[in-house]
Amino acid sequence: MQTVRKENTLGRPAAWLKEFLQYMRKEYMLYLMILPGVLYIVIFKYLPMYGITIAFRDYKVSSSLFNAPWVGFDNFVNLFSRSAFIRALTNNIFISIYKLIFGFPFPIILSLLINEVRNSKVKKFVQTSVILPDFVSWIVIYGLMYAIFSPSSGAIKGLAEMLGHKGKIPNVLTQKETFKSVIVISHIWKSAGMGTIVYLAAISGIDQDLYEAAAIDGAGRWQQMWHVTLASLRSTIIVLLFFRVGQMMYAGFDQIFAISNDLVMSTADIIDTYVYRLGLEQRKFSIATAAGLFQSAIGMALVLITNYIARKVDPDSAIM
Repeated sequence: MQTVRKENTLGRPAAWLKEFLQYMRKEYMLYLMILPGVLYIVIFKYLPMYGITIAFRDYKVSSSLFNAPWVGFDNFVNLFSRSAFIRALTNNIFISIYKLIFGFPFPIILSLLINEVRNSKVKKFVQTSVILPDFVSWIVIYGLMYAIFSPSSGAIKGLAEMLGHKGKIPNVLTQKETFKSVIVISHIWKSAGMGTIVYLAAISGIDQDLYEAAAIDGAGRWQQMWHVTLASLRSTIIVLLFFRVGQMMYAGFDQIFAISNDLVMSTADIIDTYVYRLGLEQRKFSIATAAGLFQSAIGMALVLITNYIARKVDPDSAIM
């Protein structure tokens, strides 16, 4: 009996492998189609992960990575002892929270409003108009903001003078008190339109019988939007929230690098810009890698925590 059980146990993997190879031989075109994507992920995503070890080494550009001595967590101790990193971490957290609170619901609200437009031509025009800013680079957006808010030659100054205002126009792009608001508002203006694509696609898949049943029960347009449309988007909202929470430690390097300046650096500096200066400008690769690894670890922890909470509230909405 024991001999037979052992043979069956050893035979199962061989049978499974044989069946899998037969399937691959039969559907080889499908595997050839995904091969470029798999190679891209392996070459550019997994192989470079060996560079994470720089965070635990005393790495110098002049020496080989493999010969760099191990220093354990000394780079992390050095990192957290820097006041500039603590400042960047604090700014990173606050900017990400502001973007999550004000930026994440905006595409949902915008999608609900666009869906209520009955004229198809107007609906397509509005949807195209709100998506276009996503294709504009932050450099161009900064030029537009400068043309609008410049206290010397901006559009707001010209409009104020037309209305008879003779006082000084504050420059919101160089004031610490207003720059976080500039970051959040410009982020919403640029990315909200692209976020509506997923929600509008999910709305188009909602069963129309639900709206008819709600109308028969006496539900108005707003009640249908709340109890049918928004309720049907719950799983989509939760999944996108997972991704957004996972990106909380990434407050938008391209945006802040393009529109920030030395006058607002204490308010706008985040982990990404700090790592850029530390690694590429000061050549302190070990400490910069430690900062990036810390950033990624916190992002993964936030995703796991959010997924755990979602599984407790609604098991069908969890992704793991």
